[in-house]
Amino acid sequence: MPEWTWEYDGYDPAAERLRESLCTLGNGYFATRGAMPECRAGLVHCPGTYAAGCHNRLESDVAGRRVVNEDMVNLPNWLPLRFRLRPAGGTWGRWLTPDSPALLGHRQVLDLRRGLFVRESRYRDRAAGALRVAQTRLVHMGDPHLAALRTVLTAEDWSGEVEVESALDGEVTNTNVHRYRALDRHHLTRVRTGAREPGTAWLCCRTSTSGIGIALAARTVAVGPAPSSERLRPDRRRAVHRLVVPIAPGRPVEVQKTVALHTSRDAAISDPLGAAVDRVTEAPDFAALLHAHTDAWRRIWRRADIRIPGRAGRILRLHLFHVLQTLSPHTADLDVGVPARGLHGEAYRGHVFWDELFVLPYLNLHFPDVSRALLTYRYRRLDRACRAAAAVGRTGAMYPWQSGSDGREETQELHLNPRSGRWLPDRSRLQHHVGSAVAYNVWQYCEATGDTEFLYTKGAETLVQIARFWADGAVLDPALGRYRIRGVVGPDEYHDAYPGAVRPGLDDNTYTNVTASWVIARALDLLRRLPAWRRQELMERVALDEGELPKWEDVSRRLHVPFHRGVISQFEGYDDLAELDWDAYRARYDSIRRLDRILEAEGDTVNRYKASKQADVLMLGYLFPPAELRGLFRRLGHHLDDEVWSRTVDYYLRRTSHGSTLSELVHGWVLARVRRADAWQYFHEALESDIADVQGGTTGEGIHLGAMAGTLDLVQRGLTGLETRGDALLLDPVPLPVLSEYGFTLRYRGHWGISLRRHSGQLELGIPDSEESPVRVVLADRTVTVAPGETRTFRLPPA
Repeated sequence: MPEWTWEYDGYDPAAERLRESLCTLGNGYFATRGAMPECRAGLVHCPGTYAAGCHNRLESDVAGRRVVNEDMVNLPNWLPLRFRLRPAGGTWGRWLTPDSPALLGHRQVLDLRRGLFVRESRYRDRAAGALRVAQTRLVHMGDPHLAALRTVLTAEDWSGEVEVESALDGEVTNTNVHRYRALDRHHLTRVRTGAREPGTAWLCCRTSTSGIGIALAARTVAVGPAPSSERLRPDRRRAVHRLVVPIAPGRPVEVQKTVALHTSRDAAISDPLGAAVDRVTEAPDFAALLHAHTDAWRRIWRRADIRIPGRAGRILRLHLFHVLQTLSPHTADLDVGVPARGLHGEAYRGHVFWDELFVLPYLNLHFPDVSRALLTYRYRRLDRACRAAAAVGRTGAMYPWQSGSDGREETQELHLNPRSGRWLPDRSRLQHHVGSAVAYNVWQYCEATGDTEFLYTKGAETLVQIARFWADGAVLDPALGRYRIRGVVGPDEYHDAYPGAVRPGLDDNTYTNVTASWVIARALDLLRRLPAWRRQELMERVALDEGELPKWEDVSRRLHVPFHRGVISQFEGYDDLAELDWDAYRARYDSIRRLDRILEAEGDTVNRYKASKQADVLMLGYLFPPAELRGLFRRLGHHLDDEVWSRTVDYYLRRTSHGSTLSELVHGWVLARVRRADAWQYFHEALESDIADVQGGTTGEGIHLGAMAGTLDLVQRGLTGLETRGDALLLDPVPLPVLSEYGFTLRYRGHWGISLRRHSGQLELGIPDSEESPVRVVLADRTVTVAPGETRTFRLPPA
């Protein structure tokens, strides 16, 4: 496959949902899955269009209980466009679809450079003859409210007519995730349709509880032979436009469908329907739309492209494409977070978890305005987080593990184990470490951008309230002489209680405690750095008393970090758990990634075993460079040397099932500095996780955005050792032979387009010409200053 395309030859119904996810097109405002326009939703196909931040809440009966879930809503389907043939003097044949026996050939191409989804099919109608179909789809990156579909129908050996039916379909529900089938999935109400001549159909509706107004308008025109008949037929929940066009060999029929989408969340509109109709009426033809769309993508690639030879480079570019479609420059104008599964499907209900921890480090150095908007999403929900903390008797801010429209806790109370068919208690809301992720993202963004205005205002308030939550929740254990944080769940997620315990949660999860210490220390540093007037204003605003700060300092130095047998314990009591017979389970099951489901179906629980879903303790090696991590442990009164860390890495590698796509990513990152020979294996697994659907069908429910962005950042920061700290770029490259050549550009402070390239054992850094100040670059053995317009080359030690 060429460098800039992703291709599928042949039609495979079993792979259709995976392809639909990976061929999704989007622009940050909305995205549409790569479903075939001829096909309706069912067991094979799952068309879906999702607008960022468009959620709705429904009640359902589950296992005898009433539960409430908020979902990202599947919007009315704008894709439907089908066709059937009538030979001269004959009758109409059946509507042609890839699922019919009439299909002779099928090919799909995702054009990454231009942001297009191209499809070619060939049919043979029994009465008419052969028909070639060429289709090009775009979701406009220049105008975020537009999408378009161009269909060219060519008769090979016959003459007659083709009937084209173009529709807007309001009969849609959230059906992408089979596990959710027991839940209410009907989010749209008050569907109305209508038409406006010439050739424009419209549909509007509202979400049932959130009351978001949604409107689509579609203009469908035939280019070439004029239609012999044309009819706009609004129905109760579908707006249908039918055209009958003469067709003959050598006279292709081209049909252009242009669609506008607006919601009541949009700025600068009077009403969604009026805005959608006006926009589609004024939209140019497909050629002009295509030109403006590809121009917008060219500008984005100029700022963001990553260049690595071979298959790894192709996959990384695919990952980057999907990150940019979910979080584009348009995202900077929206009140949205980072959806864990992109805008590509309905898994996790479109909720916001901690994935910005893996996404923002990449965006900070390319699209910092998008990072700022994503952090502002968190700030706008700070009051809700403070109310959540107060509800459990704590001060500060307790951010939810799963967030949606308003920042309340959206984590489900029950989850289904597909292996056993049982609904089980879901305790993942105890992952309070998400607050530390928010604080970490604030700090990293400000280090990368120098945005002191954000740091001193929204950032400071967010950081202080999260630090306050940790300091208030830490309880001094006199016998231990240390503070303890009890009743939490760490990133591992498998362990949510001690074996046989009635009370959920674990004590002294190391990742939680160490990151809490880091947050408190950063908050104290920031309070000392703030101008006196701003410090006073902030403390008054959040009602923070100076008397709280000595305890913060004490907690940050005396939080308990458990150890056992010379390694860092995942949590207090970890060593008391039983060892799992890993070889026996690998022999019995094709995959043990979801070991928790396997054990529960057997009547057992993973809580009894030393077995992790994903990196937990080792996440510390992902977040903090070695020197900083040693400093954190030193602050907590522990000596962490290379031997202890290496032993800890080996210990958990043997006890992790990699039930999350983030797991291989983190392990590859950590191993790149600990055991390079094994790092590529994990990085390769992370690269392949979505395109190979290693989680067993989950990619068809939406791509894994954190893992995709994380692989990009593994090159950008992991392999280069790039840090943005102390008004300098720090570089400490890792010699990973399989990825020994790479190149990318980044934005740092006021410098746009800094180039970083590794080749032939050298690292080349170029600063574009500008009026900005020189950049201080710190390497392992020297510090240099690179001026705008200058390029410096540094020879690297051999791998």
